[in-house]
Amino acid sequence: MRTKPVHSLSRKLIRMSWNKYNLYNMATRDRAPNLATKTLFQQKWIAKRETRAYHGDELTEKQFKRVFNPKLPTVSNMFSTGKDSEHPQVSVLTYAELERRLDFIVFRSNFAPSIAAARQLVIHGKVTLNGKKMPYPTHRAKDGDVISVDPTAIGTLKGELGTELDFTPKPFSQPFLFVPEYLEVNYNTCSTVFLRAPMSRPGRTEIPSPFPPEMHALAYEYYARSK
Repeated sequence: MRTKPVHSLSRKLIRMSWNKYNLYNMATRDRAPNLATKTLFQQKWIAKRETRAYHGDELTEKQFKRVFNPKLPTVSNMFSTGKDSEHPQVSVLTYAELERRLDFIVFRSNFAPSIAAARQLVIHGKVTLNGKKMPYPTHRAKDGDVISVDPTAIGTLKGELGTELDFTPKPFSQPFLFVPEYLEVNYNTCSTVFLRAPMSRPGRTEIPSPFPPEMHALAYEYYARSK
């Protein structure tokens, strides 16, 4: 059980949330902590703490290690040219397997203002997987699965039942209103198709993250040592 607020202004841990305090933490803290005076193990542990606060903070270490896969997917850059097409470190996909979870998909599709709210939608039966209710937020979707959300349960949709609902963005949500390339979202039907696993491509990575590749590399090394 947490002893401090989720969006603590002193710890400044970044979460998957549209909360204004979370946005403040993102805007006021350094993109990466100063690790110059730390030992290698301390650098790895700090990187793990910072990145895990955003990517799956509700999972215990034991639970995350069960889904962690040290063999990370990538796309070859053998035909890429120029500085802008340099391939990012494949370790940016350390948390790629979590992106298959239903609660992650609902949040990434902008159907919920936080990962916690997305989890509640799933638990309370507001989310279906291929037309069937799936009340387990930890369930991992397969390529091609269709995830649908009850429109009346989406906080950004306003209007009377049986009429066309209007999209009303929540305050401070604009920086998060985008869709990753591995999802195909239809806002007319409030559904998302999970196309494939996230990949690292020349010049960019597909998983949204507030942290640089170097932080993910240290976190990856922290978990890979036990595999």
